[in-house]
Amino acid sequence: MQYRQEYAEPETQFIAAQQPPEPTQPTRPRRRRWRKIALITFVVVALLAGGGMVAGGLYFRSINSGIERVDAFKDVPEESRPQVVAKGALNIMILGSDSRDPENSSGSRTDTIILAHLPKDRQSAQLISIPRDSWVSVPESPQGRGGRDAKINAAFAWGGVPLMVQTVEKFTGVRIDNVAMVDFAGFKEIVDALGGIDITVDKGFTSKHSLNPDGRREFVAGRQTMDGGAALDYARERYAFAEGDFTRIKHQQQVIKAILDKAASGGTLGSPTKLNSFVRATADAVAVDESMSLVDLATQLRHLRSGQLSFLTCPTTGTGRMGSESVVLVDKPKAERVFDAVRRDAVGEIASAAK
Repeated sequence: MQYRQEYAEPETQFIAAQQPPEPTQPTRPRRRRWRKIALITFVVVALLAGGGMVAGGLYFRSINSGIERVDAFKDVPEESRPQVVAKGALNIMILGSDSRDPENSSGSRTDTIILAHLPKDRQSAQLISIPRDSWVSVPESPQGRGGRDAKINAAFAWGGVPLMVQTVEKFTGVRIDNVAMVDFAGFKEIVDALGGIDITVDKGFTSKHSLNPDGRREFVAGRQTMDGGAALDYARERYAFAEGDFTRIKHQQQVIKAILDKAASGGTLGSPTKLNSFVRATADAVAVDESMSLVDLATQLRHLRSGQLSFLTCPTTGTGRMGSESVVLVDKPKAERVFDAVRRDAVGEIASAAK
């Protein structure tokens, strides 16, 4: 995966969020983006370790060495970072973007932001989605951008991954230990490598921004098996719903759980060919910070399954406007309780605080 860190002026980003995109020029290369399937890699590699495959350790190390690295903490001032409260717990910031989203014309926006908390005992994981339009304070980057309140995803446009680290740490008060990003272009291949995933659609809808040639895909209510293209359309659609991005977050969480369930199934683990295709497809899509070892993390998470994952969303009071921008308003008292529980590794309090 070729990782390219490109910054765009915030005005471009915010205009793009409310207007149709400019037509894509034929000579402009398609930029590869990331999605929130990064945790899949960690868990699948862990499952592989627990599967007793011959020379598994060497296999993991070959995968680990081939994953792209990014300098996520460059120029992040140590004095401004939160202190570690619960030693042994791990907090991973997962970033992703959808280059196929009609709004994404700036080329440097992160549409998905998740704080994944792995408790000290590694017996569970809490994945807290932060809506991309959440109105927060963005620190100033070394290039002099930011330094004001804005949508949280503006931090990536202004200062790339390091400014996203600073912004999320300032917003949550939680120290980020690692960063993971996933190229969204690899999402379809990940699902297809599993032979599809099972999703229960609560209410039928039509996606008008589909990968299909006519740009449309019908989703009927009920349980069904989706291939990579259908799962991608399902996870990225938001225009068909009154609650927009909130429904999309819910669907993304469904897809993550379905992928983990399928990856943990006997059919996948029992087939070296299928498992290898899946792990390779996932590894090709992932970029992580320079200090992260997927081998070590795999060992720690080898017993983790989807039933031990909690999917949460940062508390909000709904949407509103800041000047000309439509934004998500954070419920600050509730959010502070959620992230305080994360800081203290108080697993039993995290979900209850989010209600």
